[in-house]
Amino acid sequence: MKIQILGPLSAEVNGGSIVPSAGKPRQLLSLLALYPGRVMPVPTLMEELWSTEPPASALTTLQTYILQLRRKLGTAMGPASPAGAKDVLATRHGGYLLQIDEDCVDVHQYEKLVREGQTAFEAGDNDVSAARFRAALGLWSGAPLVDVRVGPVLEIEVMRLQESRLVTVERRIDADLRLGRHAELIAELADMTARHPHHEGLHSQAMVALYRSGRQASALEVYRRLRMRLIDELGVEPSPQLQRMHQAVLSVDPQLDVLAGPRNTSTFDLFAA
Repeated sequence: MKIQILGPLSAEVNGGSIVPSAGKPRQLLSLLALYPGRVMPVPTLMEELWSTEPPASALTTLQTYILQLRRKLGTAMGPASPAGAKDVLATRHGGYLLQIDEDCVDVHQYEKLVREGQTAFEAGDNDVSAARFRAALGLWSGAPLVDVRVGPVLEIEVMRLQESRLVTVERRIDADLRLGRHAELIAELADMTARHPHHEGLHSQAMVALYRSGRQASALEVYRRLRMRLIDELGVEPSPQLQRMHQAVLSVDPQLDVLAGPRNTSTFDLFAA
């Protein structure tokens, strides 16, 4: 089985799709796939499907959805399969679970690569770190579950994954900056700062990339625009470490040219107290 969450929902067995067309069974499959090998309690599944107002027939309807998923599974697995659909989508006391290996789901492949990238990052192995983060991000094909109408439980999962993706992008850029790829990053960082106009970490990376590319004035302009947005829209000044980075750009501080710095420090924290 191969399931993709990081983009449109996809689930295949032996090359055949088992994704239901109806909305609530798609939610059900998505939630079970996010936690392979773990029992998802019936109350959690019902909360996802009907929030705080489940109908009187909710339990029966949930069981019907499980049967529909098992039929699709059974058809895709074929009669020669050593395991039946009930073994893969199993009933347990108080809930249901999808008995598949974590590596069958792209989310878990992604999170494994991110952990490997972070370990390499903290060890100062920037080539491996950048490669692992890049491979992790390469598993994404769009917003998570972009074609699934999510309920309250999946909504939290989607938000978590989106935040994780942004952090992974930031860490990958950190590793690339350590490798001296500042000029290659300028266009990407221009796009990222436009998409995340209040994100100080991305702006600090843009400032460093521009400065190291001989564009001191552009680096200062990035700071000026961010500061004005923070003051006008949120009523706050940039953080102390970003203010110190601004001063470093103004004074042509040699620390800005140190590619690695402390091994476990992000670009944003180069001038942390």
